[in-house]
Order: sequence, then structure tokens, then C-alpha cells
Amino acid sequence: MAYQLYRNTTLGNSLQESLDELIQSQQITPQLALQVLLQFDKAINSALAQRVRNRVNFRGSLNTYRFCDNVWTFVLNDVEFREVTELVKVDKVKIVACDGKSKYEIQYK
Repeated sequence: MAYQLYRNTTLGNSLQESLDELIQSQQITPQLALQVLLQFDKAINSALAQRVRNRVNFRGSLNTYRFCDNVWTFVLNDVEFREVTELVKVDKVKIVACDGKSKYEIQYK
């Protein structure tokens, strides 16, 4: 089972809304919609792991952190993101990091 983090992105939300409309109009079953979402989870995780090569450095003050079910969550304040020539400053950011090469599977309920 792949991580389901990307369902809350713009792309993931649009997919879920489209699937809901298709279910409401009885063009697909809820089971098929779930299969589509599971395939989306696998595809987006695979694409990000294999295709994205950009690196961004960041620095900020650590507010809180947590490690649960093999997932790190960090909340940082006064953060600077740097990518070669660009600098972006934000007041607060939440970072959720999962091990993309983990042998473990996360079970969602």
C-alpha cells in the first residue's frame, strides 16, 4: 500500500471530486473509485521518487516534531527556503516526511 499523502493536493482533490461526481451519476461504482485512488497513490509516489531531482535547502526554528508510524512531522517557524538563486521566507511551515524506500507498509483506516 502506498502513502496517501498526495490525495490532499490540488490534483488529488480534483480526482476525488471527479470520482464523486461519477459515483453520484452512477457511471462508476464506489469500488472502482477506490481502485482508481489506490492506483493514483502508487503512481504519484512512484513518479515523485523517480522523476523529481530538484533540491531545496531550508533553515528555520523548530517548533515541534513527532515520529509516529514511520512518519516524521516537523513544524518550523521563520523558515527560509533556498534553491540556487531563489529565496522564499515564510512564517510557519509543516513538513511531513515518509521513508520512500521503507520495507514497512502504512495501514490507513
